[in-house]
Parts: sequence; C-alpha cells; structure tokens
Amino acid sequence: MLKLFLPSEHVKSIFNIDPQDLKKRGIKGVITDLDNTLVEWDRPTATPDLIKWFDNMRDHGILVTIVSNNNEKRVRAFSDPLHIPFIFQARKPMSKAFHKARKTMGLKVEETVVIGDQLLTDVLGGNRGGFHTILVVPVAQTDEFRTKINRYFERKIMAFFKRKGMIEWEDHN
Repeated sequence: MLKLFLPSEHVKSIFNIDPQDLKKRGIKGVITDLDNTLVEWDRPTATPDLIKWFDNMRDHGILVTIVSNNNEKRVRAFSDPLHIPFIFQARKPMSKAFHKARKTMGLKVEETVVIGDQLLTDVLGGNRGGFHTILVVPVAQTDEFRTKINRYFERKIMAFFKRKGMIEWEDHN
C-alpha cells in the first residue's frame, strides 16, 4: 500500500525535466500539477523561465496538460495565456482526471508522465493510474492551509521510505 506513495523518480524542479530525455524514454506527454509544481501557489502567471520550458516541450513534440485540484478561475487564468489545456477541481488522488488528460492528448499510459510536488495527491493519483510519476521539490516554502496538512503526512511517509532504503534522495521539504 505505501508503495503507491513512492514516486518513480525525484528531481529538484520542473526545469530538471528535459524533453529530449523524455522522448528517449518514449514519453510523448506530461500531466503536471500547477501550484508549487510549476509556480508558487499564490503566483497568478507563469515566469519567463517557465514559459521557455513549456515552449521547449512544445518544440520537441511533448504535449502538456495541467491537472489541478484548484478552482477553474485560478487554473484558467494561468493556463489560457499559455494555450495549455487543463483540468480543474481534479479531485486528486483519484486517477480519473489523469486518464481524462491522457485520453485528450491521445496517448497511452506508458507514453505519459505525471509531475507534481505532493505525494498524497500527484504521486498517489499518478501511481494509482499506472503512470510514471516524478516528484519535484515544492517551488515555495509556504503552502495554502489544506496542503500544510498533507505535508505533515508526507514527511512521515518520506522518513519511512528513507529508513527502509526505498529512496536515495534528500528530503524534499
């Protein structure tokens, strides 16, 4: 059961995810969380570096869809200027929104990765859906209230994985 919380890989930031590396692995699409994965949870728009990252993905033929538990207003305001498809109020860790995003991109599970900053929503939901999951270090050191509760449990789970030798990276919080 706890293995459902174990990401397939862990990177410092979204910027460590390279489209050429994804393509070599047969990946054609990225499903990514928004808040504290792409930008701080309270930043309304993409940074110039993030816009370059999206453009780089697009230039290499990698499709991107944002899947967020946040409300439509927040996710639309971020995604629309970038012309990136999105799903809001995704109800992660339920895997339905991940599969909807994958189907919309016209991809198979094995051609898609799920990227996020939370074990209890992004990684659990991606793993439950059979996806390759990539955990990133949260962009901001602060979280909205709901997420603070998740972080408490994440620290306990990460400590367990570390004790059991199931992870080789440093704590992400």
